[in-house]
Amino acid sequence: MSRKAADAILNFLKNNKMRTLDITGGAPELNPNFEYFVESARPLVNELILRSNLTVLLEKGKEHLPEFFRLNKVHLICSLPCYTKENVDRQRGAGVFEKSIKTLKLLNETGFTKRNDLQLDLVYNALGAYLPGSQDSLERDYKKALKDNYGIEFNRLLTITNVPVKKFKDYLDANNEYEKYFNVLENNFNPATIETLMCRSFLSVGYDGRLYDCDFNLALGYALKD
Repeated sequence: MSRKAADAILNFLKNNKMRTLDITGGAPELNPNFEYFVESARPLVNELILRSNLTVLLEKGKEHLPEFFRLNKVHLICSLPCYTKENVDRQRGAGVFEKSIKTLKLLNETGFTKRNDLQLDLVYNALGAYLPGSQDSLERDYKKALKDNYGIEFNRLLTITNVPVKKFKDYLDANNEYEKYFNVLENNFNPATIETLMCRSFLSVGYDGRLYDCDFNLALGYALKD
């Protein structure tokens, strides 16, 4: 995201009362305007969320970010697809689990989970053509495994159902499982979720400043029209 696009968002936030700013991407922390954007936006919203892949915080020149997040009371939502080394490294590459554990320890040491305004959540999404299990049950398993094995604490585990677009659709197609997974989604459709769908109250801004009504349409390039 360019400085111009960042400033346009900040101007919008100054003139429109928004409750939450949710920053996501491949690794937002690598954007040269990232810290400027976070510091400028933080007073303008009630909650500032950052979705992080964890490992980026170990990159050279990013060692200060845990303290930066603490000072700006950033709500961290971090990707950790499993609590075992084998599953994480198989999905995300060799060494990723160890780096993720190291980063989580750093965040705990910085104060995350120790105060109500320093929230650290983890995200789980299913590794194949099936729905995630019970969020409460998975959260208990994650908390026990990470606490017992590594002394790590976090606030909540969020389970996400994969939407069959982009890379996940490619995976399903390659394994001839697209129709099977689509049927799983259809058979488990819950009409009670319609009222809280992101497209009803969510505005997504691409790196180039274009607007979308949800993150999935952003991924597909389906921008809002004038």
